[in-house]
Amino acid sequence: MGAFSIWHWLVVLGVVIIIFGPSRLPSLGHDLGKAIRGFKDSMGEKDITPVDPQNDQKRS
Repeated sequence: MGAFSIWHWLVVLGVVIIIFGPSRLPSLGHDLGKAIRGFKDSMGEKDITPVDPQNDQKRS
């Protein structure tokens, strides 16, 4: 019930092809891959800004 079947994905692919056209699909896939890779990279980075709770209390 909650999972999508192959037919659902084929309909979605058909709609995407109709909207964007087959010539723009490779660039859309490339841009989506770059966005996902950038998101994963930013999630893996540590926050290098030290948090000083005493500094926050002085500002209040």
